Amino acid sequence: MRIRRENFKKQMSDPWKNVMITALERRLAIIGDHALRASDPASQFAQLQDVSEEIERLSVTAPADLGGHLRHYLERRSLDKALAELKAQA
Repeated sequence: MRIRRENFKKQMSDPWKNVMITALERRLAIIGDHALRASDPASQFAQLQDVSEEIERLSVTAPADLGGHLRHYLERRSLDKALAELKAQA
């Protein structure tokens, strides 16, 4: 069975995309956790810092075949737009 080059590239970047989607969704969940903010703002800040560092690490290791718009969103920290773009590609 022969795999087309485009499909191979897509398969190679899918794990990265899945991990990035998970991290971006986790970021939104932490931001939206109003109960945590009210009860333990330091914990919320620490969680947000951790996920932000994870997103930064993932951004640095982004696959070469990442689209221009997505790369731009990640570089400019337009993370909601990056999440929407990733979901559209999934």
